Parts: sequence; structure tokens; C-alpha cells
Amino acid sequence: MDIFLFILAGLFILVGTAGSVLPVLPGVPLGYVGLLLLQLTDRVQYSATFLVAWAAAVVVIQVLDYYIPVWGTKRFGGTRAGAVGSTVGIVAGLFLGPWGVVLGPFAGAVLGELLAGRTGREALRAGFGSFVGFITGTLAKLVVCGFFVFYYVKAVFF
Repeated sequence: MDIFLFILAGLFILVGTAGSVLPVLPGVPLGYVGLLLLQLTDRVQYSATFLVAWAAAVVVIQVLDYYIPVWGTKRFGGTRAGAVGSTVGIVAGLFLGPWGVVLGPFAGAVLGELLAGRTGREALRAGFGSFVGFITGTLAKLVVCGFFVFYYVKAVFF
């Protein structure tokens, strides 16, 4: 049974890591499921504190993944209109596939700024901030999934 759980955990962590860069997959939660599957084996015993801390990290990363593009928009000089546009772009992008999720916040921020009367340069700057926020969120997800990969490798090979 342990072999099956190790294989399944590896698949979840692998798909979770891929989901960190492929917006259509909930990467970090899938990686965490892989960690939980490791816990079910006879070979791995994580503490409750360890599992709760990683669960909290997963929740925080998931929330920040939607907030960071908005923060980036504001950080790069965007107004409330750009932040709202970025949020609308995130939601609309979910229905447009991977490219929609990547470009949605950027396009939403630019469109929001243009509708608010900002110049094209100001709007593009806010859109760039949204894109930087998206990249930052993606890197954060990759870091968390990288830890999951580390714990998997440690459990299976050491």
C-alpha cells in the first residue's frame, strides 16, 4: 500500500508543481494533497504542527495569488480603477484559459486606467505592475511546491 501512496503522492506533487505555472490547475493545494498522502504511509510521520503550518501556507498563497496582481498595479502607480480592472481581469481570465489568466490582470489594469482617463503610458505602467504581481505570485507558488518536492524526495529516497 505504501508504494501506491508514494506514487500517488508523487503525481499530486508533480501536477501541483506544474499547476504553479499553469493557471488552470490549483497547484499548491494539489501539492499539499501529495504531502498528506505521504503522511498516510508507514514511512513518513509529520507532526500536526508541520501539517497545519503548511496548510496555512497553502491558504495564504492561494489568497495572495489573487491579491498580488492588484498590489502590483497600485505599486506601479495604478489607481483604484486599475486595481478594479486587474481584479476583473483575473476573474474574466479564469474563463479564457491559461493565457486569459496570465494576460487578464494586465489587460484589466490597462483598460481600467484608460477608462479612468489616464494616459496610455500610465495605463501600461499599471498593467506592467499587475504582470509583475502575477509573476511574483507564480514564484511564491513554485517555492512552496519546491518544498513539497523536497519533502517527497526526502521521504522516498532518504
